[in-house]
Amino acid sequence: MTATAPRAEALRRFAESSLATTGLSIEPASADASFRSYWRVTGAGGTRVVMDAPPEKENIAPWLDIGQRLRAAGLHAPDVFAVDRAQGFVLMEDLGARLYLPELNDKSVDALYADALDALLRMHTHVDPAGLPHFDEAFATTELELMPEWFLRRHLGYEIGCDEWDVVELAFRVLINEVRAQPQAFMHRDYHSRNLLVMRRTAAHGDTMLESPGIIDFQGAMNGPIAYDLASLLRDCYIAWDAEHVEGWLQAYGERLRHAHLIDSHVDAARLRRWFDLAGLQRHIKVLGIFCRLWYRDGKRHYLADLPLTWRYVINVARRYPETAALADLLERALGDRDIAAPRDAATAA
Repeated sequence: MTATAPRAEALRRFAESSLATTGLSIEPASADASFRSYWRVTGAGGTRVVMDAPPEKENIAPWLDIGQRLRAAGLHAPDVFAVDRAQGFVLMEDLGARLYLPELNDKSVDALYADALDALLRMHTHVDPAGLPHFDEAFATTELELMPEWFLRRHLGYEIGCDEWDVVELAFRVLINEVRAQPQAFMHRDYHSRNLLVMRRTAAHGDTMLESPGIIDFQGAMNGPIAYDLASLLRDCYIAWDAEHVEGWLQAYGERLRHAHLIDSHVDAARLRRWFDLAGLQRHIKVLGIFCRLWYRDGKRHYLADLPLTWRYVINVARRYPETAALADLLERALGDRDIAAPRDAATAA
């Protein structure tokens, strides 16, 4: 283990006590964009994963709650075997290391996305959103405001003028109105190829569980716009697909939503596409800010390499609609001829 010594020792004691054994091998399993980390624990009985969520920085209650909701709906969130709420440790099922992202290619994508879309429909139809935070105007606005602060000011060194703020605020108002006007349902909020795992199918759970994909990083789930997770999956910030494939997946999923009575017959292909585009635009504008914040605040530089694809989504979709085209102009003016993935000098960015 490479965690700080006191924390590492506390984690080991938790794992050994929970598994009633000693001499465990504990190695990094993964980390994410938060302060959580994950450790693969190997002993005589196989492997488990321990989530380390320091309680002064992370609250494990939402993760436990959402995981239970997903499992109750027959989705493959990891089973939980032991919890220490005071210390912020969870011993859980090991879903393996086969993330969707490295497994996706032209030959595999249709089968893998078929599983992911089946799981998404199960979320939309079977996961109870009661009591979850609402993706309301205040929340959507807070997310959008990450972009001017962290992407424009901190990353590009671009200060928005008064007239330009009018452009930004008008575009943001359009996006907020659009996502709030959609039908609202359970929303994972980070449903993409780094949070889905390819699972080997077994007969262990019968026909009640969708074993693949394994679903992780769900603690931020909300009650929100029905097209949001669909945009997160099909316009993934880490891998892109051609427009024809995306449109086909989108419209086929729309038919499934109609059949499930989650949208009505008045939602035609054009309206569904607008919902999808603008929910995705809200998300990708936020992500421009988040990827930069992860570097300038948290020291996680590798997210800057994912800015170019996210940028292309933002510009292409913003230009598609008259209400947001001026925002695309502003962003392109701010970027100029800079390399979008290159960090600013630390002294300049302070």
